[in-house]
Amino acid sequence: MQMAVAWFFFNAHWARVTSNLSDSVAADVAVAVQLFQQDPTDENAKSLDALLRPDMELSVVLRPDELLPTSNRNAFFSTLDKTLRRSLNETLDEPFWFDTTRYPNHVDIQVKVDQGVLRFIAARERVFAPTGYVFIFWLITATVLLSLISILFIRRQSDPIKELADAATSFGKGQDISDFKPRGASEVRMAGQSFLKMRSRIRRHLEQRTLMLAGVSHDLRTPLTRLKLQLAMQDDTEDTRAARRDVDEMEAMLTGYLDFARGMGTEKPDTVRLADFVTQTMKGRDDVEVSDFEDRDISIRPVMLRRSLGNLINNARKYGSNVDLRIEDTEDFLMFHVEDDGPGIPIEQRSEVFKAFQRLDGARNQNIEGIGLGLSIAQDIAQLHGGTILLADSPKGGLRATLRLPL
Repeated sequence: MQMAVAWFFFNAHWARVTSNLSDSVAADVAVAVQLFQQDPTDENAKSLDALLRPDMELSVVLRPDELLPTSNRNAFFSTLDKTLRRSLNETLDEPFWFDTTRYPNHVDIQVKVDQGVLRFIAARERVFAPTGYVFIFWLITATVLLSLISILFIRRQSDPIKELADAATSFGKGQDISDFKPRGASEVRMAGQSFLKMRSRIRRHLEQRTLMLAGVSHDLRTPLTRLKLQLAMQDDTEDTRAARRDVDEMEAMLTGYLDFARGMGTEKPDTVRLADFVTQTMKGRDDVEVSDFEDRDISIRPVMLRRSLGNLINNARKYGSNVDLRIEDTEDFLMFHVEDDGPGIPIEQRSEVFKAFQRLDGARNQNIEGIGLGLSIAQDIAQLHGGTILLADSPKGGLRATLRLPL
């Protein structure tokens, strides 16, 4: 907009005014040259100077036997030189030369005559409209001022949006966002308030799920314990052993329910060393080969993430005889690749294994005690960290499960 205003000003006003002023000075110079040529003497030149200097701010000096300068110095605004050159070309028949840059407040115009060079010094405001510079100054000042105001205004509107995005990201990672307060424009505040209401509904849903599963599992443990005691007092017969196996399976199911209910636990994030975390996770899993990796600090929920990664490793150990853990650290993600040489999972069934209580026909689904919750729990914990679990074919011929966490 400012460039358009400047272009309009220079073309519609300033250039026209400057052109009129240049035409006036060029006409005065042409008349003075004609008067001098009628009496080409130094006394006549001095008389013309005395006549023109007081009222017309135009001095005249005769420089005998001199030649016109050959070098040209162009003004910063080339339009100034073009306007004056056009005016002098239209009014003078003699060769001329001028310089608009040597003196800050004057313009030097020299005309070739038979006796030498007739030099004219004219006030700059007589040739060019000084309002152009003032206009440019105020235009730049207004542009800078408006830009600063715009930047401050935009930042006041964009910062609340960024805070809302950061709060949503933190909530997706299970971090505390109690210090988030909606602010900014009314629409942004409405979005922030809707986000807080959504967070409350999600937390209430998770709490209800946890309480329900924990309550059911707890209530069932009492009669299950009595059954175990009764069976322990019975004779060791085939029917008793079968009943004991059924009770053990029921107890494993209850343990799985409680584990699933604790999938969105209250453990707070902590900064730990990656090497220490891997060492703790791999205790009791000496048959799993761990590739070399670069140690670093990571912010995680150590207990929960060990459980998620442990589920993937146990799943691979259950269905494969050769299991590797490979850790990849990229610019944006930290990835744990668990690879095995087992039967794998068909591509069309991989999305099903993350559903709670889901078992595949080939029993190639990790479930700690055989109830179909292992991968579901692992995925819940990964998502609590803002990550996910990806399944793909392993170079070993089995399944590769990748736990990917954002850095």
